[in-house]
Amino acid sequence: MTVLVIAEHDNNSIKGATLNTVTAAKAIGGDVHVLVAGANAGAAASAAAQIAGVAKVLHADGAQFADGLAENLAAQVLAVASAYSHIVFPATASGKNVAPRVAAKLDVAQISEITKVVSADTFERPIYAGNAIATVQSADAVKVLTVRGTAFDAAATTGGSAAVETVAATADAGTSAFVGREVTKSERPELTAAKIVVSGGRALGSAEKFNEVMSPLADKLGAALGASRAAVDAGYAPNDWQVGQTGKIVAPQLYVACGISGAIQHLAGMKDSKVIVAINKDPEAPIFQVADFGLEADLFTAVPELVKAL
Repeated sequence: MTVLVIAEHDNNSIKGATLNTVTAAKAIGGDVHVLVAGANAGAAASAAAQIAGVAKVLHADGAQFADGLAENLAAQVLAVASAYSHIVFPATASGKNVAPRVAAKLDVAQISEITKVVSADTFERPIYAGNAIATVQSADAVKVLTVRGTAFDAAATTGGSAAVETVAATADAGTSAFVGREVTKSERPELTAAKIVVSGGRALGSAEKFNEVMSPLADKLGAALGASRAAVDAGYAPNDWQVGQTGKIVAPQLYVACGISGAIQHLAGMKDSKVIVAINKDPEAPIFQVADFGLEADLFTAVPELVKAL
């Protein structure tokens, strides 16, 4: 039994979600191989070889992989798939784009966002916005999985000494082309990787108030800024700040929820946080049910006082 992890990288270094995925792959059992498909991605392949627990790195290099087009990456995965019992992706935007294509071509069922490995063919995954956990057993010859990174610790980036094997790169599929990318630059930590996240909800009332109240707290804590879907839909915060079932899944060391009621869709995105602090003037707000520390107060008074105290 051999498990193939599809690495997420920037052609120079391995992204954090891959490390969590390697931990899940090790829990399945057998050897763990990592596929690095990129353009001039030798540095990323070398970094993958250093990850603790990785037995081999497959390195496919070609200009067609430069921008991570799903069609080209899926073709490369399929080219080497026959040697593996499990093909495992991070449950990121990229992984969710490629994994279904691979599963469909292999004519197997994908098992999405696993949070626990029970055995080599049995896994746990959340359903109903995380309110229930399904135990799924697969009889498919090849298991195609995506891994929710917040459920697994990151593998160590050093300690491994895997061999790097060059594999033939598949041709450009020709069915899509990279046009451009607009990247939001921020001095704050990236939301899904931040150790501290400060989130605001609809109670803030406007984009101006969101920035006025939440930014000083995030700056004091060195935190990433997040928002509930209601705040995003109302235009108080950009889409890439949304935390929840239809946004980003986070599990920081500290999550501070200000003016967020705690709908199940939002809780699904942050309830695995190590310490949850809730500030809300509604004593019946569901967020208090999952909070480690709750403050029943007006956020417009409490948050500035907290900033001063820090």
